[in-house]
Amino acid sequence: MTRVLDSDPLGGTVRRTVLPNGMRILTEAVPAMRSVTFGIWVGVGSRDEAPQLGGASHFLEHLLFKGTRKRSALDISAQIEAVGGETNAYTAKEYTCYYARVLDADLPLAIDVMCDAVADSVLAEADVETERGVILEEIAMHADEPGDEVHDLHMEVLYGDHPLGRLISGTAETITPMTRKQINSFYRRRYTPPVIVVAAAGNLDHATVVKQVREAFAGTPLGDAPAASPEPTRSPHAKVKHRPAATLVRPDDTEQAHLVLGGPALHRHDERRFALGVLNNVLGGGMSSRLFQQVREKRGLAYSVYSYTSQYAETGSFAVYAGCAPAKADEVLALIRQELADTAAHGITAEELRRGKGMLKGSLVLGLEDTGSRMSRLGKGELMHGDLMSVDELLRRIESVTLDEVNHIAATILTAPMSLAVVGPFDETAFQL
Repeated sequence: MTRVLDSDPLGGTVRRTVLPNGMRILTEAVPAMRSVTFGIWVGVGSRDEAPQLGGASHFLEHLLFKGTRKRSALDISAQIEAVGGETNAYTAKEYTCYYARVLDADLPLAIDVMCDAVADSVLAEADVETERGVILEEIAMHADEPGDEVHDLHMEVLYGDHPLGRLISGTAETITPMTRKQINSFYRRRYTPPVIVVAAAGNLDHATVVKQVREAFAGTPLGDAPAASPEPTRSPHAKVKHRPAATLVRPDDTEQAHLVLGGPALHRHDERRFALGVLNNVLGGGMSSRLFQQVREKRGLAYSVYSYTSQYAETGSFAVYAGCAPAKADEVLALIRQELADTAAHGITAEELRRGKGMLKGSLVLGLEDTGSRMSRLGKGELMHGDLMSVDELLRRIESVTLDEVNHIAATILTAPMSLAVVGPFDETAFQL
């Protein structure tokens, strides 16, 4: 079953095919480009793991490039690199993505290699042991990056023991005892056609891609899977219990204090998410934002200060990050809290609304200048929303945001109790209110 989702005379034509087994294939044909990015999106991430399997999705991501019945790990990398292409993958809370970027003429090779790797990995015992060491080093390296660690700490203080509060990579305590049997069971149980979206963008032909994908999966566990309908996306009506607002300090002998202040916000299906995006840009989305101007430009208290949102199926968060000298941490926090309170009480101006919408629209369109970002829009949109909103529709939705909508969101989200995560040279009892 195939249908056209979008046709842009200045961009590409988006088509979507649902195979009999429930797997979805989306392509965007952009004839003016000479490259293609091909991706396989699996609707399984760290939030889908049992506590004792924390990090299994990320572990599996590493292992799928280590060899199949047809190819060794060297074959997988060498065949793509021999044509100047590149492969990569990453794991998130709710999905895992595997992709390759190649010249248009080499798309058949990329399809065959990537489908083989995702569908038919052997997960050899020796490779499990090798990658276990690699992942433990990755976890240790991440712990040495306080500017990254503080964001994970904030998720922990927000969500606690809920899977959204756990590390995507897992911990040494979960990775060390994890067995090949456990990982393989997770792989075969969770990697099924209805939760897989294949996406490609660039100079391609949709029917040809569908044919090549079906051929590449034939004879593998994914190709041999029984017919099924696409599984529904996670329900926005489910409830995620947030922990009461709290402060969590991780003492570390760092030169800077790393701070994240924030709380619950909107899930990814909430119609108000466009207004929140505008508000986020006004508060901390660039050098003209309120927080950047107050904390850095006027007072020189921090090099980096910004706000951001995270959105999941049934919950989300809004947060502000700042990195500053430890002696300035209290002052920086006070300024951030004051700016958030002022915005909640008095709203933003019409000029800020115009600028915030312009930033949101510009970042959306400019982010689609290459085949990789176009492929990601297809895959993530289908997997996370079950639908693909056209670029024109997205721009209309952003432009329709009103001042009242943004100010209402500000008054709702910015007045709620917020949690604080800190990494720096402080005692664990510091910053307690």
